[in-house]
Amino acid sequence: MSAPGGGGFLVLQDLGKSFGGAPVLRKFSLSVSEAEIVALLGPSGSGKTTALRLVAGFETPDEGRVFVAGEDLTPLPPERRRVGMVFQHYALFPHMTAGENVGFGLHPRTVPAPERRQRVAEALAAVDLAGFEDRKVTALSGGQQQRVALARAMAPRPKVLLLDEPLSNLDPSLREKTRRELRGAIQRAGITTLFVTHEQEEAFDLGDRVAVLHRGELEQVAAPEELYEAPRTLFVATFVGRASVLPGIWSPGDGGGGRVRLEEGPEWPAIAPDPLRAGSRVEAAFRPESFAVAVAPRDEFLPARVAARRYAGSTAYLTLALPSGREVEAVAPPGGMRTGDAVFVGLFPEGPAPRAYPAGPP
Repeated sequence: MSAPGGGGFLVLQDLGKSFGGAPVLRKFSLSVSEAEIVALLGPSGSGKTTALRLVAGFETPDEGRVFVAGEDLTPLPPERRRVGMVFQHYALFPHMTAGENVGFGLHPRTVPAPERRQRVAEALAAVDLAGFEDRKVTALSGGQQQRVALARAMAPRPKVLLLDEPLSNLDPSLREKTRRELRGAIQRAGITTLFVTHEQEEAFDLGDRVAVLHRGELEQVAAPEELYEAPRTLFVATFVGRASVLPGIWSPGDGGGGRVRLEEGPEWPAIAPDPLRAGSRVEAAFRPESFAVAVAPRDEFLPARVAARRYAGSTAYLTLALPSGREVEAVAPPGGMRTGDAVFVGLFPEGPAPRAYPAGPP
């Protein structure tokens, strides 16, 4: 079977998978360009690791196909797919050196010893571990072990690289540095990469694009900036970044714009990603920087009380209790307002506009 259109180097076409009758993936389609890095982001149980295992060949889809460079890999066993995988726990052999671990997948019958040594050296150099061939992996730091696992996956020169929660075992202090090193190594190798994570910061740092999964379905795939600034669904708006949700009634305007009459009273401008009928019930998502907080009343501002305050250096995050009992989060200067203060909250004209989505059943 030939690959579908769309020009992707790695193409997942309408993948479906169930376990024990419970669907884990539903009609999941994704196209990844050559040398692109795409993150699969979602909560536990969203289907992201299952998608990775379907690409690797460790699971067989109930429906759908997997294509790499136009070739249908679906019927092929894992060893014939030319797909490299880095597991969450690295799976390094502790009794071996770094070089022996990296060369483990290079079979002597197909890769002569001189070429094997060259590939091991090239793979270690690509992850900034040149000269580490004779180091015992037990003597390496967690970040170095992670890069040895990456080098081992790269040594056979795979067409596609898969990573399953690659940094979850590292201390938080190591993760940022290792993320930079990991992204740099993948970019230098130019390998098409798909990786799984449940952490937004990791997805944004590593991914050229991020695919958000929820209950086995693809909610949105976009660059990190677009996901944050223009989420297509309420789930994406609340899962990616921080957002407060308030119910209201929609009044359409021009070009996807309109206004939301909040149950709390004021009517605020908003953007609807999809067309909404006038008078329809909506849920409006607000970023913390969408709000302005004042100490005196203003038109179209709501009275509120500072229920909690979290200091964050140059700013502070305020949890504001509204008269209805609902809470919203706003960003404010670090000084001045304290827990228990009476304030007023409205829209910040230069902040991101709230986005309105159809409300679910009451």
